Amino acid sequence: MSAKFSLKDHLFNAESLGDLAAEYAAGLPGFDADGFLAEVLPGLQGRELMQRLDWIADCLQTRLPEDFPAMAAALEAAMPPELDPTKTDDDFGRFIHAVPGILAVRHGLEHHRDRALDLLEAATKRFSMEFYLRPFLNRWPGETLARLDQWCLSSNYHLRRLVSEGTRPRLPWAKAITLDPMVPLRFLDRLHADPARYVTRSVANHLNDISKLDPDRVLKRLRKWQKAGRQDARELAWMTKHALRTLIKDGHPGAMEMLGYRADAPVTLEAITITPDPVAIGGRAVIEIVLSAAEATPVLVDYLIWFHKPNGAESCKVFKLKQAVLTPDAPLRLSKTHVFKGNATTFTLHPGPHRISAQVNGRILGEMGFALTAGETGQA
Repeated sequence: MSAKFSLKDHLFNAESLGDLAAEYAAGLPGFDADGFLAEVLPGLQGRELMQRLDWIADCLQTRLPEDFPAMAAALEAAMPPELDPTKTDDDFGRFIHAVPGILAVRHGLEHHRDRALDLLEAATKRFSMEFYLRPFLNRWPGETLARLDQWCLSSNYHLRRLVSEGTRPRLPWAKAITLDPMVPLRFLDRLHADPARYVTRSVANHLNDISKLDPDRVLKRLRKWQKAGRQDARELAWMTKHALRTLIKDGHPGAMEMLGYRADAPVTLEAITITPDPVAIGGRAVIEIVLSAAEATPVLVDYLIWFHKPNGAESCKVFKLKQAVLTPDAPLRLSKTHVFKGNATTFTLHPGPHRISAQVNGRILGEMGFALTAGETGQA
């Protein structure tokens, strides 16, 4: 059996740290690459991914000038070449190059704000700096936003993406920011028309974050961008769908309508079944839904499972099924095998009465009950 993949070992190991040591040795005369590796490699053991980054920064900062402006100059001198400026997507960089961001926050946040932001500007062209921008937004909001106004105009798409990604209200893994989440909309108004998918994907993800706070504001912004016509129509359509994915999953009527799915579409649920019934935890069941319509109708079909809890309450999860166009006199028959996982890590399954619902364009058309029985003990 092959060993389980470890992201932290894949990112931080003798080879990748050897590359980093070689970069510092090339950029900084007198840098002791062997001494750095002798210290840093044993310390990787027992540390998780983000802890390893902090450890690498610990080992490097003792080999750099203590004065932050001099430290920043040394970090810049040791940087590898910029990421390929001719690409437009999927060029995140290597995690080993996050160190300048860590040290910018540690040593530049309080007393060397502008020099630290200069360092982030250089570093993000090698590895995305959105995690390390956020402490500056919290400590120096006005000054940092002024810098982002400049970066929006940069010819480097990594800097432009940093403006959107670094100000996301719900950026995964990242430090929370106290900034009013509507303030960065001024940046998105410009960046939504960007030619790089790397940037527009971030804009769409940013809007998806905002949709969880103010759905109507997101819909209004998307309509404004459609009217402005500054972005290619196909790209904006992709962005719109990506930005509205949470609202679509929640069946938000305005989001459905924007994507062409009428909540009041004349659709009839002919049948909904689950086989077998009962189904055991850890087992599989085939869910079938049959729909019909009297006229050609675009549909977005989901199924909802209402999970039983021991206290008698329910929790609901939405699962995607099909995007299609219903036509008259041709029922749409959909089926999907659903695994009631007994060993996942996000949701505990409990035996008892459950429900499954058919949802079309955000509207529940019908449901049926089924039983979940004890099988494998675990999560789902």
